[in-house]
Amino acid sequence: MTIPWLTLLGLVPLVGAIALMLPIKELARYLGMFFALLTLVVGVVVAALYVNGASLGIQVPWMPTFGAWWALNLDGMGLMMVLLTVVLVPVVLLAEWKLTSPGRWTPQVFVGLVLLLESLSIYTFLASDVLLFYLFFEATLIPLYFLIGGFGGPQRAAAALKFLLFSLAGGLVMLVSVIGLFVWSARLLGKPSYLLTDLIGVAMPTDVARWLMVGFLVAFIVKAPMVPVHTWLPTATEQSTPGTSVLLVGILDKIGTFGMIKFCLGLFPEASQWAAPVMVILALISIIYGALAAIGSSDLLRLVAYTSVSHFGFMVLGIYTFTSAGISGSIFYMLNHGFSTAALFLVVGFLISRRGSAKVAEFGGVEKVTPVLAGFFLVAGLSGLALPGLSSFVSEFMVLAGAWSRTPWVAAVAVIGTVLAAVYIMRVYQRTMTGPATEATVKHFTVDATAREKWVVVPLVTVILLLGFVPSLALNVIEPTTRTTMSQIGVTDPVAPLGEEGK
Repeated sequence: MTIPWLTLLGLVPLVGAIALMLPIKELARYLGMFFALLTLVVGVVVAALYVNGASLGIQVPWMPTFGAWWALNLDGMGLMMVLLTVVLVPVVLLAEWKLTSPGRWTPQVFVGLVLLLESLSIYTFLASDVLLFYLFFEATLIPLYFLIGGFGGPQRAAAALKFLLFSLAGGLVMLVSVIGLFVWSARLLGKPSYLLTDLIGVAMPTDVARWLMVGFLVAFIVKAPMVPVHTWLPTATEQSTPGTSVLLVGILDKIGTFGMIKFCLGLFPEASQWAAPVMVILALISIIYGALAAIGSSDLLRLVAYTSVSHFGFMVLGIYTFTSAGISGSIFYMLNHGFSTAALFLVVGFLISRRGSAKVAEFGGVEKVTPVLAGFFLVAGLSGLALPGLSSFVSEFMVLAGAWSRTPWVAAVAVIGTVLAAVYIMRVYQRTMTGPATEATVKHFTVDATAREKWVVVPLVTVILLLGFVPSLALNVIEPTTRTTMSQIGVTDPVAPLGEEGK
């Protein structure tokens, strides 16, 4: 009997979450880290098997009446998201090792919720049945709601509710489309089916396909998050712990762009082309607005959140250019953004824990007293602005190149976001890290980066540098998914006209 690796991959952290329900307060952190590292090991094994061409998919009848299956499969994009998840979770647990919270919200609860969220996220990225994907998509809201509402700032309950209301609204709209797929698959296939292998290529009436696609797209736009339904994100990150923000922005929000590629483009190619002009405009608005809002932010956590709004705009732009460079760049951007935003959120968290405030104005001259922390902040920020040599540069360049080859003016507008990124990163670094150390800085920043904090940040920086200098490690895995997506859409890359000398 072959080992069901994909089922096992999501099952390991789920077992860990259940084990943390035992009365083991003193051992909770260690037990949680054990299951997180075990999941990482299984994830590496799965990656090795996938790269070597092993067949990992599983398809078992689940609810035959509804055409639903326990169907898990892996492609290059899914593998990137799974690896991102299994790497970031132990990093988050280590970063929040000294988390304290009064009342029933104990560190043991935090660790259990993180493992539960990891399990649900992995299954979301692996699901190849639409109903299964939807159930896991919605289930991820539960642990994240409690992570936001149970830990963090004084307004965390309101922030958690706002997050939940926005997410549920998008999910309910998608539910209508999920039900619609049941009806139309039964009509066109002779029996209902939610399997992607059955649904891809099914010729639905144009109007029906467009309406069904819109239902999925609305949920993914909220999740991404894009302007104008992004307002829940700055509030959530401002009131969450840095570790929760990493899980939210680094992993969970990627389901939005992941879903656009796998479900919108995969199931509704004509409808996606019909919606592309609107999506490109929304992407450009998100890029510029997010960058401008980051420049104007007086709170470090909100600043990082707004940078992510801008970055998600680049990801969406790459998807809807319908070019190989754009789609590959978008998938690679999803991976790179996960690591760079994790580094930025966690370093900001270390700074806030020392100063006792997230206000930009209350920092100054930090590099004079804690140069290692300031250096971590600079590297994470430079990754966010896509400095050449760091992994985010490659993905952002590919998105812009894809946009330029299809519609040059779109790329020209998007480049403004790149320029503004340099402004918001260097401006906040200048205001918080440079200059003479203030009296408050000298008082609060008595210890530079600890060994634990270095173990948190150094692996992230290593991945950022490695993928910056050797992007083929990821791009070679992503490329087959891009080719499949381009084939499903039925488009080819634009060909530049030859000059007279080339004719």
